[in-house]
Amino acid sequence: MNVTVETLGPCKKLLRVELDAAAVDAAFDSVTKEYQRHAQLPGFRPGKAPRDLIVKSFGPRIEEEVKKKLIPDSYQKALDQEKIRAAVYPDIEEIQFGRGQPLQFAATVETQPEFELPEYKGLHVKRETVVITDADVDKAIGVLREQRTDYKDVARPLVAGDIAVVNYTGTVDGKPITDTAPTARGLTEQKAFWIRCEAGQFIPGFTEQLHGMNAGEKRTVTVDFPADFVSAELVGKKGVYEVELAQVKERVMPEVNDEFAKSFGAESLEKLRAGIHQDLANDRNDKASRAVRDSLIQTLASKVTFDLPESIVLQTTRNVVYSIVQENQQRGIPKEAIEQQKDAIFANANASAKDRVKAMFLLNRIAEKEGVKVEQQEILERVQAMAQQYQMPIQKLIKQIEERNGFGEIHEQILVGKVLDFLQLQANIKEVPASTPAPAA
Repeated sequence: MNVTVETLGPCKKLLRVELDAAAVDAAFDSVTKEYQRHAQLPGFRPGKAPRDLIVKSFGPRIEEEVKKKLIPDSYQKALDQEKIRAAVYPDIEEIQFGRGQPLQFAATVETQPEFELPEYKGLHVKRETVVITDADVDKAIGVLREQRTDYKDVARPLVAGDIAVVNYTGTVDGKPITDTAPTARGLTEQKAFWIRCEAGQFIPGFTEQLHGMNAGEKRTVTVDFPADFVSAELVGKKGVYEVELAQVKERVMPEVNDEFAKSFGAESLEKLRAGIHQDLANDRNDKASRAVRDSLIQTLASKVTFDLPESIVLQTTRNVVYSIVQENQQRGIPKEAIEQQKDAIFANANASAKDRVKAMFLLNRIAEKEGVKVEQQEILERVQAMAQQYQMPIQKLIKQIEERNGFGEIHEQILVGKVLDFLQLQANIKEVPASTPAPAA
């Protein structure tokens, strides 16, 4: 087998492969004999049909099978011969193939990056100490109280903290808001709309102008749409709302006592607080561990620079863009607003993708050097856990994973996890006090 290699750029090579005619004919003979052994033709017992008749009857299928065998086998042998690490399966251009002639094809190969592994044992990283205070538990209790909030109609003026049930119509420059922002139908008109009367709710400055209103009262409210408003067409414009207050509802929150605790399945308030404390500790420990792992990857990646395969970066970028768009849509951001930010979204996604791909190659190279493997049993256990999480029959989940070729991704996730476990055991981890969020400006 003759192989020539041409470098097309970073992480890209062109392989030209030629396999002599004798090897091609030997492959044709092997496949033809298999057909001859098993084929059923009228007038002949299995295995007794003449070779010429087999070739005449099954020629195209034999040729396709030979091709499917020879090209991948020859390609892999060429990689091994030239010591090339392919990153993905290549684009193959068939040049010549047939009985009695050499096989010739060209493969454009994206290669794994070449680099020397930096020192990866004993990396220095910090881990924030997890401390759960009574104030943290009180805050969590407050969230639970919100879940049990009741709303009582009251015959008094609206005050901060109440729920205002309003009917409104909005205009900009004397025209319905949808004339300026066609997708903002909810901002143009609503009936029986609930607004919590606290600063920052709904449109900035809106709720404060409702204070003191009584049910049945009408009032004109003006707002300035801020620079970060979700509907870009309204940014910097003044909105005018005609508002009718239909009802005033007082928020009634439950007392924090043993009965409150029992409504969440705890025996007592003391047990509820203890359970919350443990949940908060588990959550923050998980976040601290993830932060350590992220820091290990960042520290490792900062020690080496290398080129990345373009197709893998592009595919990873697409995946990140998809995730960002899905997340924004779930947050209620209109499709048009997302479209306006598409260049920034792609740029951020591309930067994130490059970091991910670089980390993938580093961690896989460490796995190779340290002999880290993923067993089939580990993949099965992961799939079983996923089936329980999704409450889905395992065979149905396996079929879905196979349809999207997802087992490679599961293998990669487990491998990366095991390598990070290894790096974490080897690291120099320094405990530091937890950082406190900066106060709001």
